[in-house]
Amino acid sequence: MPRWLRKTFIVLITVFTFGLVSPPDYLYIDDVKADKPEKQSYIEDVAIPYSEETSYSYSPPLSKEDFVTNALAEAESQSFQKFGTKISPVIEEEFREAILPKIEEALTEVSEQADEGELSNLGITESPSGGYGEKIFNVYNRETGEDVIRFHVRRDHPPKDGYWFNFHYHTSEDGFQKHYDLGKIYWNQNMPPKWLN
Repeated sequence: MPRWLRKTFIVLITVFTFGLVSPPDYLYIDDVKADKPEKQSYIEDVAIPYSEETSYSYSPPLSKEDFVTNALAEAESQSFQKFGTKISPVIEEEFREAILPKIEEALTEVSEQADEGELSNLGITESPSGGYGEKIFNVYNRETGEDVIRFHVRRDHPPKDGYWFNFHYHTSEDGFQKHYDLGKIYWNQNMPPKWLN
Protein backbone atom coordinates (compact mmCIF):
# COMPACT_ATOMS: atom_id res chain seq x y z
CA MET A 1 0.00 0.00 0.00
CA PRO A 2 1.47 3.39 -0.92
CA ARG A 3 2.63 5.52 1.94
CA TRP A 4 0.35 8.46 1.01
CA LEU A 5 -2.69 6.15 1.12
CA ARG A 6 -1.79 4.83 4.59
CA LYS A 7 -1.36 8.36 5.89
CA THR A 8 -4.71 9.34 4.35
CA PHE A 9 -6.42 6.44 6.14
CA ILE A 10 -4.82 7.45 9.44
CA VAL A 11 -6.00 11.04 9.07
CA LEU A 12 -9.53 10.00 8.02
CA ILE A 13 -9.94 7.57 10.92
CA THR A 14 -8.74 10.21 13.35
CA VAL A 15 -10.98 12.96 11.94
CA PHE A 16 -14.16 10.89 11.63
CA THR A 17 -13.87 9.45 15.13
CA PHE A 18 -12.79 12.76 16.68
CA GLY A 19 -9.60 11.06 17.88
CA LEU A 20 -11.48 8.54 20.04
CA VAL A 21 -10.41 5.54 17.97
CA SER A 22 -6.79 5.01 17.15
CA PRO A 23 -5.92 3.69 13.70
CA PRO A 24 -4.93 0.01 13.52
CA ASP A 25 -1.29 -0.81 14.07
CA TYR A 26 -0.77 -2.32 10.62
CA LEU A 27 -1.11 1.15 9.12
CA TYR A 28 2.06 2.17 10.98
CA ILE A 29 4.20 -0.93 10.42
CA ASP A 30 5.68 0.05 7.06
CA ASP A 31 6.48 3.52 8.40
CA VAL A 32 8.58 1.98 11.15
CA LYS A 33 10.38 -0.24 8.65
CA ALA A 34 11.03 2.71 6.34
CA ASP A 35 12.53 4.76 9.20
CA LYS A 36 15.11 2.09 10.03
CA PRO A 37 18.33 2.15 8.03
CA GLU A 38 18.97 -0.94 5.96
CA LYS A 39 21.39 -3.44 7.39
CA GLN A 40 24.62 -3.89 5.55
CA SER A 41 24.80 -7.11 3.58
CA TYR A 42 28.34 -7.90 4.60
CA ILE A 43 30.04 -8.62 7.89
CA GLU A 44 33.15 -6.70 8.76
CA ASP A 45 36.12 -8.71 9.91
CA VAL A 46 36.85 -7.47 13.39
CA ALA A 47 39.42 -9.05 15.64
CA ILE A 48 38.35 -9.03 19.26
CA PRO A 49 41.21 -9.77 21.63
CA TYR A 50 40.44 -12.49 24.14
CA SER A 51 40.59 -11.64 27.80
CA GLU A 52 39.15 -13.19 30.92
CA GLU A 53 36.92 -10.13 31.32
CA THR A 54 35.33 -10.70 27.91
CA SER A 55 31.98 -12.44 28.35
CA TYR A 56 30.24 -13.78 25.29
CA SER A 57 27.34 -15.95 26.34
CA TYR A 58 28.53 -17.31 29.64
CA SER A 59 27.70 -15.56 32.86
CA PRO A 60 28.95 -16.95 36.16
CA PRO A 61 26.41 -18.31 38.62
CA LEU A 62 24.91 -15.72 40.94
CA SER A 63 26.13 -15.97 44.53
CA LYS A 64 23.58 -16.22 47.34
CA GLU A 65 24.66 -12.87 48.75
CA ASP A 66 24.31 -11.17 45.35
CA PHE A 67 20.88 -12.71 44.85
CA VAL A 68 19.64 -11.47 48.23
CA THR A 69 21.12 -7.97 47.67
CA ASN A 70 19.58 -7.62 44.20
CA ALA A 71 16.25 -9.14 45.23
CA LEU A 72 16.00 -6.94 48.33
CA ALA A 73 16.63 -3.77 46.31
CA GLU A 74 13.94 -4.81 43.82
CA ALA A 75 11.58 -5.76 46.68
CA GLU A 76 11.96 -2.31 48.21
CA SER A 77 11.35 -0.64 44.86
CA GLN A 78 8.24 -2.74 44.12
CA SER A 79 6.90 -2.13 47.64
CA PHE A 80 7.10 1.65 47.38
CA GLN A 81 5.62 1.51 43.90
CA LYS A 82 2.65 -0.40 45.36
CA PHE A 83 2.25 2.01 48.28
CA GLY A 84 2.03 4.96 45.90
CA THR A 85 2.52 8.60 46.81
CA LYS A 86 -0.23 8.70 49.46
CA ILE A 87 0.69 5.69 51.60
CA SER A 88 4.49 5.69 51.21
CA PRO A 89 5.26 8.85 53.20
CA VAL A 90 3.19 7.63 56.13
CA ILE A 91 4.60 4.09 56.50
CA GLU A 92 8.01 4.37 54.80
CA GLU A 93 10.16 4.54 57.92
CA GLU A 94 8.35 1.77 59.79
CA PHE A 95 8.35 -0.43 56.66
CA ARG A 96 12.13 -0.07 56.31
CA GLU A 97 12.73 -0.78 60.01
CA ALA A 98 10.25 -3.58 60.70
CA ILE A 99 9.18 -5.28 57.46
CA LEU A 100 12.14 -5.03 55.07
CA PRO A 101 14.55 -6.98 57.35
CA LYS A 102 12.00 -9.82 57.52
CA ILE A 103 11.65 -9.78 53.72
CA GLU A 104 15.45 -10.08 53.62
CA GLU A 105 15.27 -13.12 55.93
CA ALA A 106 12.70 -14.78 53.66
CA LEU A 107 14.80 -14.05 50.55
CA THR A 108 17.88 -15.45 52.32
CA GLU A 109 15.92 -18.61 53.07
CA VAL A 110 14.97 -18.92 49.39
CA SER A 111 18.62 -18.49 48.38
CA GLU A 112 19.75 -21.17 50.84
CA GLN A 113 17.24 -23.68 49.49
CA ALA A 114 18.30 -23.11 45.87
CA ASP A 115 21.48 -24.26 44.18
CA GLU A 116 23.79 -21.46 43.05
CA GLY A 117 23.02 -22.35 39.43
CA GLU A 118 19.30 -22.00 40.10
CA LEU A 119 19.70 -18.53 41.61
CA SER A 120 20.52 -17.09 38.18
CA ASN A 121 17.13 -18.34 36.95
CA LEU A 122 15.14 -16.61 39.70
CA GLY A 123 13.47 -13.32 38.87
CA ILE A 124 11.13 -10.83 40.54
CA THR A 125 7.84 -9.75 39.05
CA GLU A 126 7.63 -6.08 38.19
CA SER A 127 3.95 -5.27 38.54
CA PRO A 128 2.45 -4.99 42.02
CA SER A 129 -1.33 -5.15 42.09
CA GLY A 130 -3.30 -1.95 42.47
CA GLY A 131 -6.70 -1.19 43.93
CA TYR A 132 -7.31 -3.58 46.81
CA GLY A 133 -5.11 -6.45 45.53
CA GLU A 134 -2.57 -7.97 47.92
CA LYS A 135 0.38 -8.76 45.63
CA ILE A 136 3.58 -6.78 46.17
CA PHE A 137 5.93 -9.02 44.17
CA ASN A 138 6.69 -12.67 43.48
CA VAL A 139 9.99 -14.48 43.12
CA TYR A 140 9.64 -16.90 40.23
CA ASN A 141 11.69 -19.32 38.13
CA ARG A 142 12.33 -17.74 34.73
CA GLU A 143 12.65 -21.11 32.99
CA THR A 144 9.42 -22.67 34.24
CA GLY A 145 7.46 -19.48 34.98
CA GLU A 146 6.41 -20.94 38.35
CA ASP A 147 6.34 -18.81 41.49
CA VAL A 148 8.66 -19.77 44.33
CA ILE A 149 7.50 -17.24 46.93
CA ARG A 150 4.79 -14.54 46.93
CA PHE A 151 4.92 -11.40 49.06
CA HIS A 152 1.59 -9.78 49.91
CA VAL A 153 0.12 -6.97 51.99
CA ARG A 154 -3.48 -7.12 53.17
CA ARG A 155 -5.65 -4.41 54.71
CA ASP A 156 -7.05 -5.47 58.07
CA HIS A 157 -9.80 -3.60 59.89
CA PRO A 158 -10.47 -5.14 63.30
CA PRO A 159 -13.60 -3.74 64.97
CA LYS A 160 -12.96 -0.39 66.72
CA ASP A 161 -9.23 -0.67 66.01
CA GLY A 162 -8.58 1.30 62.82
CA TYR A 163 -6.82 0.03 59.69
CA TRP A 164 -3.67 -2.09 59.62
CA PHE A 165 -1.41 -3.27 56.80
CA ASN A 166 -0.67 -6.97 57.29
CA PHE A 167 2.53 -8.02 55.49
CA HIS A 168 2.98 -11.73 54.83
CA TYR A 169 4.25 -14.22 52.27
CA HIS A 170 3.32 -17.62 50.83
CA THR A 171 5.65 -20.33 49.51
CA SER A 172 5.31 -22.99 46.84
CA GLU A 173 6.24 -25.68 49.37
CA ASP A 174 2.66 -25.79 50.71
CA GLY A 175 0.89 -24.67 47.54
CA PHE A 176 0.78 -21.02 48.74
CA GLN A 177 -1.79 -21.90 51.41
CA LYS A 178 -0.06 -20.91 54.67
CA HIS A 179 0.52 -17.27 55.69
CA TYR A 180 4.01 -16.51 56.95
CA ASP A 181 3.75 -13.30 58.93
CA LEU A 182 6.20 -10.45 58.28
CA GLY A 183 4.51 -7.87 60.53
CA LYS A 184 1.82 -5.22 60.70
CA ILE A 185 1.85 -1.44 60.30
CA TYR A 186 -0.94 0.73 61.68
CA TRP A 187 -2.52 3.22 59.27
CA ASN A 188 -5.22 5.13 61.24
CA GLN A 189 -9.00 5.16 61.75
CA ASN A 190 -9.70 6.30 58.17
CA MET A 191 -9.77 3.90 55.25
CA PRO A 192 -6.42 3.98 53.41
CA PRO A 193 -6.32 4.96 49.73
CA LYS A 194 -6.13 2.30 47.03
CA TRP A 195 -2.72 0.87 46.15
CA LEU A 196 -0.63 2.54 43.43
CA ASN A 197 -2.22 5.96 44.17
